[in-house]
Amino acid sequence: MRVIVTRPAAQAADWVAQLQAHAIDAVALPLIGIAPLADPAALHAAWRGLAQQRLVVFVSPNAAEQFFAQRPPDVPWPEALLAGSPGPGTTRVLAGLGVAPKRIVEPASDAAQFDSESLWAQMRDRDWHGANVLIVRGDGGRDWLVQTLRQAGAHVAHVTAYERVAPAFDTAESAVLRAALDQPAAHLWFFSSSEAIDNLAAAAHASSADWRAASAIATHPRIAERARQLGFARVTEERPALAAVVACIQSLRS
Repeated sequence: MRVIVTRPAAQAADWVAQLQAHAIDAVALPLIGIAPLADPAALHAAWRGLAQQRLVVFVSPNAAEQFFAQRPPDVPWPEALLAGSPGPGTTRVLAGLGVAPKRIVEPASDAAQFDSESLWAQMRDRDWHGANVLIVRGDGGRDWLVQTLRQAGAHVAHVTAYERVAPAFDTAESAVLRAALDQPAAHLWFFSSSEAIDNLAAAAHASSADWRAASAIATHPRIAERARQLGFARVTEERPALAAVVACIQSLRS
């Protein structure tokens, strides 16, 4: 059974390499495209205002990568500034970009989900009254953490670091999609975004896709529900931690 990793290209390539290292047949089919902003002025302004922030939350690895890609040469990341991460993927990116691990706040390693709620569980005991918090995200997204921090007394702003766009498949990726549609039972979809599932539905719209014969792993209950709505009959929920995903895939294969 071939595993199709649907994350944006950079993260998909990383996951494919790690899964292949565990003898899993994996291939990337990015179902969300990431595009830089045409006008990065707001990002430059956000960088120059970091000294006034107590916390900057990055909602995804792409948010971190695109934000740091626009760092003005004369503006360093403040050493005392906290960086919020919803999960291990974003944490790895932040650490690779030079944020000190001790300054990264993330969900517990055994959290049931890697999301805003699990991140808040690690932050809620701090005093947020009057604190300035910046949320770095793509165009749109959930406002749950924004509202929760404001209820805790924080002053919360957000900045858009990138745009999500529909995928543009190359020849190899088109072949992956065609094979998955032709032989659904021979493929296992790995979903980490409801939007990716929407884009898959759009990409397969002109085909006679029978999702009832397909299987999927979803990294959150909301994503699993969207896969079931599309028609996937077999959807397994699993945290996006490598060991957990590998064990899940191995169990499904056997």
